[in-house]
Amino acid sequence: MEEQTGNGVLVHCEISDGRLAPVATEALGAGSRLAAGLGQGLSAVLIGSGVGEAAQEAIARGAAKVYVADAPFLQDYSTEAYLHVMQTVVGQSMPAVVLMGQTPVGRDLAPWLALRLDTGATMDCMALAIDPDTKRLQMTRPVYGGNAQAVQVCRTDPQVATIRLKSMAPAESDEARQGEVIDVTAAIQTPESKVTTRERKIEPAAGVKLEDARVIVAGGRGMGSSAGFDQLGELAALLDGAVGATRPPCDAKWALDSQQIGITGKIVSPDLYVAVAVSGASQHVSGCSSSKVIVAINKDPEANIFRVADYGIVDDWKAVVPALISSLS
Repeated sequence: MEEQTGNGVLVHCEISDGRLAPVATEALGAGSRLAAGLGQGLSAVLIGSGVGEAAQEAIARGAAKVYVADAPFLQDYSTEAYLHVMQTVVGQSMPAVVLMGQTPVGRDLAPWLALRLDTGATMDCMALAIDPDTKRLQMTRPVYGGNAQAVQVCRTDPQVATIRLKSMAPAESDEARQGEVIDVTAAIQTPESKVTTRERKIEPAAGVKLEDARVIVAGGRGMGSSAGFDQLGELAALLDGAVGATRPPCDAKWALDSQQIGITGKIVSPDLYVAVAVSGASQHVSGCSSSKVIVAINKDPEANIFRVADYGIVDDWKAVVPALISSLS
């Protein structure tokens, strides 16, 4: 039997508009359950500029200790700077488990941190549990393009994992909770960065954000043109949802790059996912396979998307989508 040598769970909490990002609240929820399984504490780390106010929110959501690195040079994500902060905090807190979100930041930061700490990182986890006998972290993640799930165990500490957005219940907020805020800014030195941020542009979001949408209507190569995506926009609006796409429509500029779903795009987990003229390539399916209900519309009865769909409509989308719009209007 292997011994658990670390000290609880450490969650890297991303910040959005001065508050904890949704994936951070979900990671705190998962971290709280894991810490209980270990019989140890839950800590959080906040990195950025002007992020100090979010520390109390992290405490309200279960963190007993919150490490804060707040400096102007941390405003924009930098691998070198954020990695330096995480190494410093891990060195102080000595956690058994480190959790991050499966976001652009987490995808980059987690493997680098694991490399520096001579441990392993398991990416895009959909479930996490503590083995009651060994006290090791069991990490469930999709494999083979989302067609199967594997349970992985890391034999070294800290055990680093990223979690898929909307795959775990967020931590409940309790303003009565008390915790300790530890400012580690003074211990952080500005590392020599090989990358300089020249400009930062925030793409204006119209309607529901893809990551937050409870309903997503996604189109594939079979849509044929950007005009087809205009119709998907009508359907999504009637369902209070968002429009997504596979890679080919994004490459053809029928849809925005920010709408791409899949291994090289965004990972989503809506309540309802409507796949329109989507063939079902494994790269795309891996990005939507955790949706609660998948409805596929495709004129090819042999399309791979029907293998993962809960409901399927074998017909041309040009007949089905207008009929849905009409019935919902």
